[in-house]
Amino acid sequence: MRDVTLLNIFEHHIAQKYLKRSGMAHAIAVAYHAFHLAKEHKVDVDIAAKAGFLHDIGHFTWYKNGKWDYELYRKNDIHPIKGAERAHKLLIRLGENPVQAKATSLAILFHTDSFLPSNDIVRTPLQQVVKWADEKDEEEGGNHHYRKIDHERAKQSIIRLDKMIDGELKKNEGETQLLS
Repeated sequence: MRDVTLLNIFEHHIAQKYLKRSGMAHAIAVAYHAFHLAKEHKVDVDIAAKAGFLHDIGHFTWYKNGKWDYELYRKNDIHPIKGAERAHKLLIRLGENPVQAKATSLAILFHTDSFLPSNDIVRTPLQQVVKWADEKDEEEGGNHHYRKIDHERAKQSIIRLDKMIDGELKKNEGETQLLS
């Protein structure tokens, strides 16, 4: 049994505010990619999906003269740092296990190299899965942040992914019991 589901996160006003800013459709797509990659690479599907869903929660809107300034964003953005902190706070408030909240936050912190002075960081398998999941959904010029999804369709997608996570966790629990 999970302490916090994706639906719990989705319905929280903080998640709604910041995920809509960075693109709800993108957040959901990355959560699905993270789930599938986590299964493939044998890492925690629950943490991977949550980190995938929340990976851009730290985005700031970089506008100049009323228009998105991609160069300003590329030079000054630290959204993984802000996102890791914001996600951790949200998860703890929702009642997430502190160890899982920290792992989720660290996966968000390391989902991109864009804010790092060099790109030579060594990621854990979970962190690498979230990075790959984000890269799978990227579009030229940041267009993946502007795809739209209807609120009800987004909610149903989250509910479906929660069921997939529960099924995978139950399956893994059964396999562990068979081995003991």
